[in-house]
Amino acid sequence: MRHPSPPPPDRSAELRRRFAEEARARRPDLAALCLLVGAAGDGMLDEAGLDAAQLELDRLAGQLLYRPGGPLAWARALRDLLGDRHGFRGSAADYERLDSSLLHTVLRRRRGLPILLSVVWMEVARRAGAPVYGVALPGHFVIGLGTAGEQVLADPFDGGRVLTGADAELLVAGATGAPLEQSMLVPAEPLAVVLRVLNNIRAWAAARPERSDVALWAVELSLRLPSHPARLRYERARLLVERGDFVGGAEALEAYADVVGAVDEDAARRVRGEAHAARARLN
Repeated sequence: MRHPSPPPPDRSAELRRRFAEEARARRPDLAALCLLVGAAGDGMLDEAGLDAAQLELDRLAGQLLYRPGGPLAWARALRDLLGDRHGFRGSAADYERLDSSLLHTVLRRRRGLPILLSVVWMEVARRAGAPVYGVALPGHFVIGLGTAGEQVLADPFDGGRVLTGADAELLVAGATGAPLEQSMLVPAEPLAVVLRVLNNIRAWAAARPERSDVALWAVELSLRLPSHPARLRYERARLLVERGDFVGGAEALEAYADVVGAVDEDAARRVRGEAHAARARLN
């Protein structure tokens, strides 16, 4: 199995710029953002590959040759096309693979994490005119079709299985031990979907210290979203130090300390101590 690696520095910088530009667009394109994530993580994905992935989504959407009707009809048509005919689904083994979080490889392998499979479902359905959106259930991403009064949920990870209310309750209870609440069923905004994709990549890398390169590019992209947790700056600084960029890491730690110092001087002092220790490693 090939392990994806980031592209050269110049290409990486250009991809980060394009990602930030798309993320700040009036209507961010979810597929474009996810493909830029893939290009940032896989140096083999060039411009032709980016275009080919978009064309594949168009091709799949074109195979829905009629307008199914209501939300349930759409859900069944998407299940028949993507789940049954083309074999898109997931398994436990997919959680161990980085490429399960990269849209271009999910399109090729027909396998991926729940959120990436949901992106495939959403982008195909959107192109075909369906009223589709993501639903970020705790621990398991699915898609929704229709408005609140007639909402239908489907699980792309399970081949597009249409979920009953009891099914959704079991998914939430299994992940949190808590009951399903109506607030969990609201449409997920595209940038929130992308941040969750990047969080999954960071979690994958955190379990594999030898892949700090993956953690770094995922953090770099997360920081280019218009809204992101401030602590990501600290995570990036620590990664720079870990990867041997002691000066860059120290400068990033000091910049984070300046921000934190406005609300927690003790925390800022500790971070400045880390910056000092990073600079000392140059000697």
